[in-house]
Amino acid sequence: MEYRNKMVLAPMVRAGTLPFRLLAAEYGADITYGEEIIDHKFVNCQRVINESLGTTDFVERGTDSVVFRTCPQERDKVVFQIGTSDAVRALKAAEIVCNDVAAIDINMGCPKAFSVSGGMGSALLSKPELIHDILTTLRRNLNTPVTCKIRLLNTRQDTVELARRIEKCGVPALAVHGRKVKDRPRDPAKWDEIADVVSALSIPVIANGNVFEYEDFKRIKDATGATSVMAARGALWNASIFSAKGKVPWEDFKTEYVRKTILWDNDIKSTKTTLREIIMHYICLEGTEGKGVIKCGSSADVARLYGEEDYYNFVVSNRK
Repeated sequence: MEYRNKMVLAPMVRAGTLPFRLLAAEYGADITYGEEIIDHKFVNCQRVINESLGTTDFVERGTDSVVFRTCPQERDKVVFQIGTSDAVRALKAAEIVCNDVAAIDINMGCPKAFSVSGGMGSALLSKPELIHDILTTLRRNLNTPVTCKIRLLNTRQDTVELARRIEKCGVPALAVHGRKVKDRPRDPAKWDEIADVVSALSIPVIANGNVFEYEDFKRIKDATGATSVMAARGALWNASIFSAKGKVPWEDFKTEYVRKTILWDNDIKSTKTTLREIIMHYICLEGTEGKGVIKCGSSADVARLYGEEDYYNFVVSNRK
């Protein structure tokens, strides 16, 4: 995995599943992160080859629930992100999937209660010894690259000090979200504080925060000195943000996304979450389309809502 001069799709809960990752890659994303997967759940998964779809599925034992789905087309781009608070458990989870992905990443930035309450995500930022234990354990035992994604700490000095400690663990790159735990998405990202990290490290830094247009990739690189840039909400609302040709109309992007979810038999909860985010950004969730998405209970329902019944029937009838 090469981390320099890359445009990166950020990890996004429920949105970053296979259809969205592949669509982002088609538009120009060089690296695509999957959504955070909690190690407790993943260690109970088994690897299954899905011949009907041509995918590799990681299915929760005793159920038919697909926790993570990937395919050969994204093998050299996809990053599997783990939510963890334990080095041994993180390694066990990583060993299950490491041969099917390009890299493993440890989430050290999520501020959501479900993550922090388990000692994961941004809770790790105050535990440098545990960070060292997790990263070095994975690096010693895996041939797959291991990285992590952090947020800014309370002071510039604290952020730089932690970044230096992470670099000493031997990771090939570090992603930095330019907001602090207490910040909200509407708060502007602090690109100047990302620049402090870039100046202090020799490894590639992936800058994240306030990337909403293709031109923002260059703007944040110029402002921070970061070698690579990660987009989250800007990509969620229209993944063609990665295209040098310019963004396609959001309705066209939405149609492509719906078709991809049908083709790859995406989890309906993931599909609905992503569509709701797109609709809320551009129009209103309380309108006819938004209410229609909320009512959908299956991919067939989504296909009917968006006039893709013929495509749905063609795809389903041609599965092995």
